[in-house]
Amino acid sequence: MLAAASAGLVGLFWMTRPNWVAEMRLWKAAGDAAYVLLLATLAVGPLAKLVPSARRWLRWRRQLGVWFALTASLHGVLILNGWARWGLRRFLGYEFVPQLGREARLEPGFGLANLIGLVALALALILAATSSDRALRALGRPAWAWLHRLAQTVLVLSLLHGGYFLFIHYTASFHKAPPGLDWFRVPFLIAGLGVITLEAGAFVRTASAGSAARSSGA
Repeated sequence: MLAAASAGLVGLFWMTRPNWVAEMRLWKAAGDAAYVLLLATLAVGPLAKLVPSARRWLRWRRQLGVWFALTASLHGVLILNGWARWGLRRFLGYEFVPQLGREARLEPGFGLANLIGLVALALALILAATSSDRALRALGRPAWAWLHRLAQTVLVLSLLHGGYFLFIHYTASFHKAPPGLDWFRVPFLIAGLGVITLEAGAFVRTASAGSAARSSGA
């Protein structure tokens, strides 16, 4: 089910950018789909604390996380194969400039944004590999819980990575003719802030409940 949903998300994002270059269109679709799956994974927990009827969705959280990692891996492989061509220097933003007769790093933030995305992907794969009861038993609940708190780090890194490409890289300063503004810019921000707001609300609810329990027991 989630495999079909993940593929459907990629297809949906693919269809919304008919004027983009095919390669860029595909890896961007995979990246955006992965971001949506990440937000869904992180939203389930706090939503279940705030809305009791949403607890039935908790059983999908692990699978959502795994499909996020797989879709993000597809995004990474497409970029490495299509743009970087498996070369470190291109991955870091170096390109041959005919006017200069040498390679140059024309967009300094490009390499850093790619490295941030690579770290996020590495953490996502670690989390996906340990998203099982077997891993929970092997690591022990405290260590497993500590490890999976890194999901918040993945969210922050994803916001930085995606935010760079949505709001900074493809601008009038870009050395090539930039594509039109990406329609996903505003939804990207709203959805990310929405999940952060959910998590803050769940924290406040949990803290309030704990405070009330201590007061009644005093």
